[in-house]
Amino acid sequence: MRMKLVTVLTAAGILFLFAAVKGNGTGKNRTAQDNPCSTYPEFMSPFGNDTYQLYTGDQVTFNCTTKLQYDSRFTWCNSTIQWLKDGAMLVNANHYTYSERSWFDNNATNKFISSVLTFNIASEKDYGVYSCLVRNSSMVFTLKSASLNHTAAVLAAILVLIFLVLAVLLIAKCRLNCKLWYRDKYGELEMNDGKLYDAYVSYSSKTDDRKFVNFILKPHLENKYNYKLHLHDSNILPNLEPSAEVIMNVSRCRRFIVVLSRAYLEQEWCTTNFRGGLWRLLELSKKPIFIIFENQSNGIAHPAINILKSHSKHVTLISWTSRSVTSSSDFWKELRLALPRKITHRCTVGDPQIHLQEDKDPMLLLNADYLDCTADPDPEGDLGVRGPIFKGPPPRVSAMPIVSTVGSSSSDHQDLNKTEIDVSDLGSRNYGARSDFYCLVKDDDV
Repeated sequence: MRMKLVTVLTAAGILFLFAAVKGNGTGKNRTAQDNPCSTYPEFMSPFGNDTYQLYTGDQVTFNCTTKLQYDSRFTWCNSTIQWLKDGAMLVNANHYTYSERSWFDNNATNKFISSVLTFNIASEKDYGVYSCLVRNSSMVFTLKSASLNHTAAVLAAILVLIFLVLAVLLIAKCRLNCKLWYRDKYGELEMNDGKLYDAYVSYSSKTDDRKFVNFILKPHLENKYNYKLHLHDSNILPNLEPSAEVIMNVSRCRRFIVVLSRAYLEQEWCTTNFRGGLWRLLELSKKPIFIIFENQSNGIAHPAINILKSHSKHVTLISWTSRSVTSSSDFWKELRLALPRKITHRCTVGDPQIHLQEDKDPMLLLNADYLDCTADPDPEGDLGVRGPIFKGPPPRVSAMPIVSTVGSSSSDHQDLNKTEIDVSDLGSRNYGARSDFYCLVKDDDV
């Protein structure tokens, strides 16, 4: 009897415990479903984990805004936002500034909380990972030091340096070519000034100087660049005063060139009073051109050359070197810059100097076939390879007229006319001037 009672009580207890456990489980599930404290917050700002790169001394502002489900029956789960740095709570109230505010939506079912953290970056310790924590959910702000990109700056500096070096080399190499192009394109054209020559050349009568002027300077300037020179190999300043003839000839020239060789410097006015003679030359022509030679400038300079260098603003000093023989050397470029601008000669329009002066002479402008600009067919010399000058061979001429013994006098007269040269085509023949001649130097010039 006693054992049956214990068994019933035990079974009842088990049933009670099972019912209690089941009831408690059902109540807990209902509470978790209705309790808003168990829901995760929705972050409105920022939308994700952000990373900032700032410099020391900059001001930092982090804004953390969340959206929470709200129910007035669960006031005990009212949440706030907490700020952490590297996983630890921020406690320095003097360095960090907080501002927090909250509001509800129209139905009071959602609560919005916004917290703003503000501070200044004072040292490297202020860099790190900041996070705003609410209901065991957080949003991360990573603050890093902004360092300058030194690699890009160094590369940019190297590129600028290379560009400057190339620009300097290009200017040094093509400086004279650029000046010549600009002068020939936009330079002033010295015309209608009554001048007959482009340059007056004064040089010594010594053999070396005469060879340089007559075989190098004059042929190059006249044949290649169409300059017209007036040569003078006598003392230009006897007794330090120019003669009337020199003054007249210099006034007919646009430029004044002095071949200042050692022989030229032996003249009286160069040895006694070169400075005074220089002022006389400046009175004759503005900014005269002095050509000196390499051996003069490399060795002990003559006092006259030092005087010319000290007056570089008033004179043009050009040095002849061993590399000046080529036509593309700097010597000829500097000399052309010092000489007046010259118009390129064209065959089809006649002489451009006359054409620009509006000379309407048909002999100069119309059918100017006499201006034969074709190249020399045999520049190496007369080797017998030239073609005939005329279009066809001239008619054969008999040394003695052929007289017929039979026939009347009229027939004899007709036979005599047939033996003579046919002059009916003289008007159609080419009498153009030959251009394949050579510049010969007279005995007086050598």
